[in-house]
Amino acid sequence: MLSLLFAIGMIWIFGKLLFFGLKATWGITKFLVTIVLLPLVLIVMAVSGMFYIAFVILIVGGIAACFHKN
Repeated sequence: MLSLLFAIGMIWIFGKLLFFGLKATWGITKFLVTIVLLPLVLIVMAVSGMFYIAFVILIVGGIAACFHKN
């Protein structure tokens, strides 16, 4: 009986830690994509001559940023 309670406690604690880790990973991924990857992609597209596509992506990102709520 004690080992069953121990197993339930381990699943409960490490399950909470797993979900916390997933939430933290999602936050870090969103930060890296919006701060590092998107501007880098837009700069590379502009330098390589794809201004029209880069401009459309920039407009869509700007509209999305205007309606984003924290």
